[in-house]
Amino acid sequence: MPLLKPSKGRLLIAEPSILGDLSFNRSIILLTEHTKSSSIGFIMNKPLEYSLNDLIPEIKCDFKVYQGGPVEQDNLYFIHKIPNLLSNSIKVTEGIYWGGDFSELSRLLNEGLVNNEDIRFFLGYSGWGQGQLNYEWERDSWLVRENDYQNIFSTHNRNLWKENLMELGGKYQIWANAPIDPNLN
Repeated sequence: MPLLKPSKGRLLIAEPSILGDLSFNRSIILLTEHTKSSSIGFIMNKPLEYSLNDLIPEIKCDFKVYQGGPVEQDNLYFIHKIPNLLSNSIKVTEGIYWGGDFSELSRLLNEGLVNNEDIRFFLGYSGWGQGQLNYEWERDSWLVRENDYQNIFSTHNRNLWKENLMELGGKYQIWANAPIDPNLN
């Protein structure tokens, strides 16, 4: 497998070595921005116990909300694949966009014009300052993979981290089957 560097649109896979990190343990993060000055992404595999309607009662939509990361956890963010319906969307990579006009989105959701395989909502985000993510990557905290999912929004799977490690094979297969709490072993 070729060694990939962090880049906008790629996936960060938490290395098993960061088991003690409560925010990123067993995380898969979609990088939505990666520049010299900062990096931003959203954890794709940590659903919360909330739906969008729980957080914003005016929006009659029960789409699941995910933990996006440890930064600004009181703010709601979203990525989607419907830029033709949402003005001000920012392209992340082919078929994936970040943000857009929230009042337009609220209307679309209330009218049932967006389905849960078109969008994902997050409380908070994962962020790194200048050079920080590259530093962590160089010290083997993260594996980087291309986002090969046909539709990453339909991957509502808590086993996403395990599945990615199994695909990597070798030593990662052993870690993929390790219990979440090693004390249970």
